[in-house]
Amino acid sequence: MTTTLITGANKGLGFETARRLIAAGHTVYIGSRDAERGRLAAERLGARTVLIDVTDDASVAAAAKAIEADGGLDVLVNNAGIEGRTRDGGVIGAAEVTGDVMRHLFDTNVFGVVRVTHAFLPLLQRSAAPVVVNVSSGLGSMARVTAPGTPTYAYPGLAYPASKVAVNMITVQYAKAFPGMRINAVEPGYTATDLNGHTGTQTVEEGAEIIVRMAQVGPDGPTGGYFDAAGTLPW
Repeated sequence: MTTTLITGANKGLGFETARRLIAAGHTVYIGSRDAERGRLAAERLGARTVLIDVTDDASVAAAAKAIEADGGLDVLVNNAGIEGRTRDGGVIGAAEVTGDVMRHLFDTNVFGVVRVTHAFLPLLQRSAAPVVVNVSSGLGSMARVTAPGTPTYAYPGLAYPASKVAVNMITVQYAKAFPGMRINAVEPGYTATDLNGHTGTQTVEEGAEIIVRMAQVGPDGPTGGYFDAAGTLPW
């Protein structure tokens, strides 16, 4: 039996990923920073739930202890993330970004990935086939963001793309440090979720496809890579 933790899984891409992995036979923990929302989501799916706020060291440590006591972990999906929009739903442009804005967004999207990965590394190292999936974005591709005439080039935000570039680097460095694990970054695509005010053009079913696929890679699968549903992405 494969045991999987998905952070930020009480809704959106995390919820759909949990649904699909449960259908594939995984025992899934719905990671949520809101205990009641996590409980309700887990009940709907037939999942387990664990309280975890990726911005809080104590919360992450407690979640790791709880899952360890239940038997351990094989797959970690670092899905929790924020984009950082204005009150009227617009993207925060470069002129409006402050140090506090960057710090807040990086605390979830970057430091959160490190907090959670670090806390669960001992459990993953005990697994026969450990896997880590970091949910990144096409906006983390320097090649895409610098290609004129593309949607990624036109994106006006600063903080979110910068955070996903950092996630990609974290992914590569972790993969090199732990060659026995399969550690990859994925780009779900522009999916309609709360993160972007449901402005995305894809469904969560479409967006979850690559997350689910990479969560199921075997010991001979790729590691240190960056993928979307169509294949490998340029860094």
